[in-house]
Amino acid sequence: MIRNTHTAWGSISRLFHWGLGFLIIGMLAYGWWMNHMAARPDQFFHRSIHADIGYVVLLLMVIRLVWRGLNPVPAPPSDAPRWQRIAARVSHGALYAITILVATLGWAHAGAHKPDYADWFGLFRVPQFTSTDKTSANFYENLHIYLAYLLIALVVIHILAALYHLLVRDDNVASRMIGGEPT
Repeated sequence: MIRNTHTAWGSISRLFHWGLGFLIIGMLAYGWWMNHMAARPDQFFHRSIHADIGYVVLLLMVIRLVWRGLNPVPAPPSDAPRWQRIAARVSHGALYAITILVATLGWAHAGAHKPDYADWFGLFRVPQFTSTDKTSANFYENLHIYLAYLLIALVVIHILAALYHLLVRDDNVASRMIGGEPT
């Protein structure tokens, strides 16, 4: 099943979920590593790679949201308490919004930094929407980092909620994103 139904996630949605999930977790880990562990002379190289992958994350997130808008979202279990339904809606919205905001702030930093990080893997230059300015670059970078930490917290909450549904409630919420059929 490629498209979503009212009871199950389709293969495209699952591909976006798992692909972007691993990509985002990898980017968070890589961002932390390059700022805390990478040798100082190598930082421009690592930041360029981080920016290049960040452009891909942003593009895929936009495509994912378009796909989500064109497909039904599977309903939560009928016995799910109201607070869980609200928490799921808010946390998913926050994951989407903060991921896009973190990537957009990274893009803003990429254009404001000198030299910029606009050369996408040496293939072409990504258009920039900010001008070179050290103060702005620092502002965008700091906000990018602070919101990345918020994104880490949201990812941890998301994983814990999935484990709760899988191991404690034993409902089909997590299993239908893993690939199981609706029950």
